[in-house]
Amino acid sequence: MREPVLEAAATSEDPVEETIRPSRLLDFIGQDSLKETLSIAIQAAKKRKKPLDHILFSGPPGLGKTTLAHIIAHEMGTNIHTTSGPVLEKPGDLAAILTTLSEGDLLFIDEVHRLSPVVEEVLYPAMEDLVIDVMIGEGPGARSIRLDLEHFTLVGATTKIGLLGSPFRDRFGLISRLNLYSPAELAEVIRRSAGIMQVSITEEAAREIAGRSRGTPRIANRLLRRVGDFALVRSDGTITREVASHALTLLGIDALGLDDLDRRILTVISDDFRGGPVGLKTIAISVGEEPRTIEDVYEPYLIQIGFIKRTTQGRETTTAAGTHIHQQWW
Repeated sequence: MREPVLEAAATSEDPVEETIRPSRLLDFIGQDSLKETLSIAIQAAKKRKKPLDHILFSGPPGLGKTTLAHIIAHEMGTNIHTTSGPVLEKPGDLAAILTTLSEGDLLFIDEVHRLSPVVEEVLYPAMEDLVIDVMIGEGPGARSIRLDLEHFTLVGATTKIGLLGSPFRDRFGLISRLNLYSPAELAEVIRRSAGIMQVSITEEAAREIAGRSRGTPRIANRLLRRVGDFALVRSDGTITREVASHALTLLGIDALGLDDLDRRILTVISDDFRGGPVGLKTIAISVGEEPRTIEDVYEPYLIQIGFIKRTTQGRETTTAAGTHIHQQWW
Protein backbone atom coordinates (compact mmCIF):
# COMPACT_ATOMS: atom_id res chain seq x y z
CA MET A 1 0.00 0.00 0.00
CA ARG A 2 1.34 3.40 -0.98
CA GLU A 3 2.25 5.69 1.91
CA PRO A 4 0.29 8.93 2.31
CA VAL A 5 2.18 11.87 0.83
CA LEU A 6 2.76 14.90 3.05
CA GLU A 7 2.94 18.26 1.31
CA ALA A 8 4.67 20.44 3.89
CA ALA A 9 3.59 24.04 3.73
CA ALA A 10 6.23 26.73 3.25
CA THR A 11 6.43 29.18 6.09
CA SER A 12 7.51 32.27 4.21
CA GLU A 13 4.80 34.69 3.15
CA ASP A 14 6.69 35.72 0.01
CA PRO A 15 7.30 32.71 -2.27
CA VAL A 16 10.19 34.51 -3.96
CA GLU A 17 12.09 34.70 -0.65
CA GLU A 18 11.43 31.16 0.49
CA THR A 19 14.59 29.59 1.84
CA ILE A 20 15.30 26.57 3.96
CA ARG A 21 16.82 28.76 6.67
CA PRO A 22 13.99 30.21 8.83
CA SER A 23 13.87 33.93 9.51
CA ARG A 24 11.61 33.88 12.58
CA LEU A 25 11.81 32.13 15.95
CA LEU A 26 8.34 30.76 15.29
CA ASP A 27 9.68 28.84 12.28
CA PHE A 28 12.84 27.56 13.98
CA ILE A 29 12.36 23.90 14.88
CA GLY A 30 13.77 22.37 18.06
CA GLN A 31 15.79 23.94 20.91
CA ASP A 32 12.52 24.89 22.65
CA SER A 33 14.04 26.09 25.93
CA LEU A 34 16.56 28.27 24.10
CA LYS A 35 13.87 29.71 21.84
CA GLU A 36 11.73 30.67 24.84
CA THR A 37 14.71 32.35 26.53
CA LEU A 38 15.54 34.30 23.36
CA SER A 39 11.91 35.29 22.83
CA ILE A 40 11.70 36.75 26.34
CA ALA A 41 15.01 38.59 25.92
CA ILE A 42 13.94 40.05 22.56
CA GLN A 43 10.56 41.19 23.85
CA ALA A 44 12.14 42.75 26.93
CA ALA A 45 14.72 44.60 24.83
CA LYS A 46 11.98 45.96 22.58
CA LYS A 47 9.96 47.18 25.57
CA ARG A 48 13.03 48.88 26.99
CA LYS A 49 13.88 50.21 23.54
CA LYS A 50 17.46 49.09 24.03
CA PRO A 51 19.70 46.58 22.21
CA LEU A 52 19.99 43.01 23.44
CA ASP A 53 22.71 41.84 25.79
CA HIS A 54 25.66 40.09 24.15
CA ILE A 55 24.87 36.44 23.35
CA LEU A 56 27.09 33.37 23.08
CA PHE A 57 25.92 30.19 21.35
CA SER A 58 27.86 26.96 21.76
CA GLY A 59 27.40 23.41 20.50
CA PRO A 60 28.29 21.08 17.64
CA PRO A 61 28.32 22.47 14.09
CA GLY A 62 25.18 22.44 11.96
CA LEU A 63 22.60 22.96 14.73
CA GLY A 64 21.56 26.52 13.83
CA LYS A 65 23.85 28.98 15.63
CA THR A 66 24.28 31.15 12.51
CA THR A 67 20.58 30.88 11.73
CA LEU A 68 19.65 32.05 15.22
CA ALA A 69 21.92 35.08 14.87
CA HIS A 70 20.09 36.12 11.70
CA ILE A 71 16.73 35.43 13.33
CA ILE A 72 17.63 37.70 16.27
CA ALA A 73 18.55 40.51 13.88
CA HIS A 74 15.30 40.01 11.97
CA GLU A 75 13.17 39.93 15.14
CA MET A 76 14.89 43.06 16.48
CA GLY A 77 14.63 44.83 13.14
CA THR A 78 18.37 45.60 13.03
CA ASN A 79 21.25 45.07 10.62
CA ILE A 80 23.60 42.12 11.03
CA HIS A 81 27.31 42.18 10.23
CA THR A 82 28.96 38.75 9.99
CA THR A 83 32.57 37.70 10.27
CA SER A 84 34.59 34.86 11.81
CA GLY A 85 37.37 34.51 14.35
CA PRO A 86 40.15 33.44 11.94
CA VAL A 87 39.50 36.48 9.71
CA LEU A 88 40.13 38.98 12.52
CA GLU A 89 43.90 38.65 12.69
CA LYS A 90 44.77 42.11 14.06
CA PRO A 91 43.05 44.58 16.39
CA GLY A 92 42.71 46.94 13.44
CA ASP A 93 40.56 44.37 11.62
CA LEU A 94 38.09 44.36 14.49
CA ALA A 95 38.25 48.13 14.94
CA ALA A 96 37.33 48.64 11.28
CA ILE A 97 34.13 46.69 11.83
CA LEU A 98 33.17 48.06 15.24
CA THR A 99 33.47 51.70 14.19
CA THR A 100 30.98 51.18 11.32
CA LEU A 101 28.24 49.72 13.52
CA SER A 102 25.10 51.77 14.08
CA GLU A 103 22.92 51.87 17.19
CA GLY A 104 21.38 48.45 17.81
CA ASP A 105 23.34 46.65 15.07
CA LEU A 106 24.25 43.00 15.60
CA LEU A 107 27.81 41.77 15.08
CA PHE A 108 27.99 38.00 14.55
CA ILE A 109 31.39 36.33 14.99
CA ASP A 110 31.48 32.67 14.01
CA GLU A 111 34.21 30.44 15.48
CA VAL A 112 34.72 33.07 18.13
CA HIS A 113 37.06 30.71 20.01
CA ARG A 114 39.61 31.21 17.22
CA LEU A 115 40.09 34.92 17.96
CA SER A 116 43.68 35.74 18.85
CA PRO A 117 44.22 36.84 22.49
CA VAL A 118 45.17 40.36 21.31
CA VAL A 119 41.95 40.78 19.32
CA GLU A 120 39.91 39.25 22.14
CA GLU A 121 41.25 41.83 24.58
CA VAL A 122 40.13 44.64 22.26
CA LEU A 123 36.59 43.33 22.64
CA TYR A 124 36.59 43.68 26.44
CA PRO A 125 36.07 47.47 26.59
CA ALA A 126 33.98 47.38 23.42
CA MET A 127 31.49 44.95 24.96
CA GLU A 128 31.48 46.47 28.44
CA ASP A 129 32.02 50.21 27.98
CA LEU A 130 31.31 50.72 24.25
CA VAL A 131 34.77 52.15 23.60
CA ILE A 132 37.78 50.96 21.65
CA ASP A 133 41.43 52.01 21.85
CA VAL A 134 43.13 52.56 18.49
CA MET A 135 46.85 53.14 17.94
CA ILE A 136 47.70 56.09 15.70
CA GLY A 137 51.11 56.37 14.06
CA GLU A 138 54.20 54.20 14.46
CA GLY A 139 57.39 54.14 16.49
CA PRO A 140 58.11 56.68 19.27
CA GLY A 141 55.38 58.99 17.97
CA ALA A 142 52.61 56.40 18.20
CA ARG A 143 49.75 57.22 20.53
CA SER A 144 46.52 55.61 21.57
CA ILE A 145 43.17 57.31 21.16
CA ARG A 146 39.82 56.12 22.53
CA LEU A 147 36.83 56.00 20.22
CA ASP A 148 33.24 55.78 21.36
CA LEU A 149 31.10 53.05 19.80
CA GLU A 150 27.39 52.82 19.19
CA HIS A 151 25.45 50.45 21.44
CA PHE A 152 25.70 47.13 19.58
CA THR A 153 25.02 43.46 20.32
CA LEU A 154 27.75 40.86 19.87
CA VAL A 155 26.60 37.34 19.05
CA GLY A 156 29.37 34.75 19.18
CA ALA A 157 29.20 31.14 18.00
CA THR A 158 31.61 28.44 19.09
CA THR A 159 31.97 24.69 18.95
CA LYS A 160 34.58 24.79 21.73
CA ILE A 161 33.42 27.03 24.53
CA GLY A 162 36.22 25.75 26.78
CA LEU A 163 38.78 27.57 24.61
CA LEU A 164 37.29 30.96 25.49
CA GLY A 165 38.99 32.84 28.29
CA SER A 166 36.88 33.41 31.40
CA PRO A 167 37.09 37.24 31.19
CA PHE A 168 35.74 37.10 27.63
CA ARG A 169 33.07 34.50 28.33
CA ASP A 170 31.80 36.37 31.40
CA ARG A 171 31.04 39.47 29.33
CA PHE A 172 28.20 37.72 27.52
CA GLY A 173 24.82 38.37 29.10
CA LEU A 174 23.28 35.18 27.69
CA ILE A 175 25.18 31.92 27.19
CA SER A 176 23.25 29.04 25.61
CA ARG A 177 24.17 25.61 24.30
CA LEU A 178 22.46 23.99 21.33
CA ASN A 179 21.96 20.24 21.64
CA LEU A 180 21.65 17.51 19.02
CA TYR A 181 18.16 17.04 17.60
CA SER A 182 15.90 14.06 18.21
CA PRO A 183 14.75 12.00 15.18
CA ALA A 184 11.24 13.43 15.58
CA GLU A 185 12.55 17.02 15.46
CA LEU A 186 14.73 16.22 12.43
CA ALA A 187 11.74 14.67 10.65
CA GLU A 188 9.88 17.94 11.21
CA VAL A 189 12.86 19.88 9.82
CA ILE A 190 12.88 17.62 6.76
CA ARG A 191 9.14 18.02 6.15
CA ARG A 192 9.43 21.79 6.37
CA SER A 193 12.42 21.88 4.02
CA ALA A 194 10.70 19.52 1.58
CA GLY A 195 7.72 21.86 1.45
CA ILE A 196 9.93 24.84 0.66
CA MET A 197 11.78 22.84 -2.00
CA GLN A 198 8.41 21.67 -3.38
CA VAL A 199 9.37 18.02 -2.96
CA SER A 200 6.76 15.40 -2.07
CA ILE A 201 7.83 13.19 0.82
CA THR A 202 6.09 10.57 2.93
CA GLU A 203 6.12 10.49 6.70
CA GLU A 204 8.09 7.23 6.72
CA ALA A 205 10.68 8.68 4.34
CA ALA A 206 11.13 11.76 6.52
CA ARG A 207 11.77 9.51 9.53
CA GLU A 208 14.20 7.36 7.51
CA ILE A 209 16.30 10.38 6.53
CA ALA A 210 16.06 11.81 10.05
CA GLY A 211 17.41 8.60 11.55
CA ARG A 212 20.55 8.84 9.43
CA SER A 213 21.21 12.56 9.97
CA ARG A 214 23.41 12.34 13.10
CA GLY A 215 21.10 14.62 15.07
CA THR A 216 22.05 17.59 12.87
CA PRO A 217 19.63 19.71 10.76
CA ARG A 218 22.39 20.73 8.33
CA ILE A 219 23.09 17.09 7.53
CA ALA A 220 19.36 16.33 7.30
CA ASN A 221 18.84 19.08 4.72
CA ARG A 222 21.89 17.96 2.74
CA LEU A 223 20.66 14.37 2.63
CA LEU A 224 17.18 15.55 1.67
CA ARG A 225 18.60 17.32 -1.39
CA ARG A 226 20.52 14.24 -2.50
CA VAL A 227 17.56 11.92 -1.92
CA GLY A 228 15.33 14.39 -3.77
CA ASP A 229 17.66 14.24 -6.77
CA PHE A 230 17.57 10.45 -6.66
CA ALA A 231 13.77 10.42 -6.49
CA LEU A 232 13.53 12.79 -9.45
CA VAL A 233 15.85 10.74 -11.66
CA ARG A 234 15.20 7.14 -10.56
CA SER A 235 11.56 7.38 -9.43
CA ASP A 236 8.44 9.52 -9.94
CA GLY A 237 9.78 12.42 -7.86
CA THR A 238 8.07 11.40 -4.61
CA ILE A 239 10.39 10.42 -1.76
CA THR A 240 9.12 7.22 -0.18
CA ARG A 241 10.87 5.18 2.49
CA GLU A 242 12.12 2.72 -0.13
CA VAL A 243 13.46 5.52 -2.33
CA ALA A 244 15.15 7.21 0.65
CA SER A 245 16.72 3.96 1.85
CA HIS A 246 18.03 3.10 -1.61
CA ALA A 247 19.44 6.61 -2.16
CA LEU A 248 21.15 6.78 1.24
CA THR A 249 22.66 3.33 0.76
CA LEU A 250 24.00 4.51 -2.59
CA LEU A 251 25.55 7.49 -0.78
CA GLY A 252 27.20 5.12 1.71
CA ILE A 253 25.14 6.35 4.68
CA ASP A 254 24.21 3.48 6.99
CA ALA A 255 21.30 3.16 9.42
CA LEU A 256 23.13 5.13 12.14
CA GLY A 257 24.22 7.90 9.78
CA LEU A 258 27.83 6.69 9.53
CA ASP A 259 29.60 7.21 6.21
CA ASP A 260 32.58 5.43 4.70
CA LEU A 261 35.18 7.41 6.65
CA ASP A 262 33.38 6.80 9.95
CA ARG A 263 33.48 3.08 9.29
CA ARG A 264 37.13 3.21 8.21
CA ILE A 265 38.06 4.97 11.46
CA LEU A 266 36.25 2.30 13.47
CA THR A 267 37.78 -0.50 11.41
CA VAL A 268 41.32 0.83 11.88
CA ILE A 269 40.93 0.92 15.66
CA SER A 270 38.90 -2.28 15.99
CA ASP A 271 40.65 -4.55 13.48
CA ASP A 272 44.09 -3.12 12.72
CA PHE A 273 44.87 -2.22 16.35
CA ARG A 274 42.66 -4.80 18.11
CA GLY A 275 40.35 -2.24 19.63
CA GLY A 276 43.05 0.21 20.72
CA PRO A 277 44.25 2.25 22.35
CA VAL A 278 45.69 4.03 19.32
CA GLY A 279 46.80 7.64 18.86
CA LEU A 280 44.89 10.20 16.82
CA LYS A 281 47.79 10.83 14.43
CA THR A 282 48.12 7.11 13.71
CA ILE A 283 44.40 6.92 12.91
CA ALA A 284 44.68 9.97 10.65
CA ILE A 285 47.57 8.47 8.69
CA SER A 286 45.75 5.14 8.36
CA VAL A 287 42.58 6.68 6.88
CA GLY A 288 44.30 9.49 4.94
CA GLU A 289 42.62 12.39 6.73
CA GLU A 290 43.80 15.35 8.81
CA PRO A 291 43.87 14.73 12.60
CA ARG A 292 41.90 17.91 13.26
CA THR A 293 39.14 16.85 10.85
CA ILE A 294 38.82 13.49 12.60
CA GLU A 295 38.82 15.10 16.05
CA ASP A 296 36.37 17.92 15.24
CA VAL A 297 34.07 16.39 12.62
CA TYR A 298 33.94 12.61 12.95
CA GLU A 299 35.00 11.68 16.46
CA PRO A 300 32.37 13.63 18.49
CA TYR A 301 29.43 11.72 17.00
CA LEU A 302 31.20 8.36 17.33
CA ILE A 303 31.79 9.14 21.01
CA GLN A 304 28.18 10.28 21.52
CA ILE A 305 26.75 7.02 20.17
CA GLY A 306 29.14 5.00 22.31
CA PHE A 307 31.43 3.62 19.58
CA ILE A 308 34.70 5.29 20.62
CA LYS A 309 36.26 6.00 24.01
CA ARG A 310 39.03 8.51 24.65
CA THR A 311 41.68 7.37 27.09
CA THR A 312 45.01 8.77 28.20
CA GLN A 313 46.73 6.22 25.93
CA GLY A 314 44.57 6.95 22.87
CA ARG A 315 41.28 5.96 21.22
CA GLU A 316 39.50 2.67 21.84
CA THR A 317 36.44 1.13 20.21
CA THR A 318 33.59 -0.43 22.16
CA THR A 319 31.93 -3.81 21.65
CA ALA A 320 28.97 -2.06 20.01
CA ALA A 321 31.28 -0.50 17.42
CA GLY A 322 32.83 -3.85 16.54
CA THR A 323 29.40 -5.41 16.13
CA HIS A 324 28.18 -2.58 13.91
CA ILE A 325 31.08 -2.44 11.46
CA HIS A 326 30.99 -6.19 10.90
CA GLN A 327 27.28 -6.18 10.11
CA GLN A 328 26.13 -6.13 6.50
CA TRP A 329 24.68 -2.62 6.96
CA TRP A 330 23.50 -2.22 3.37
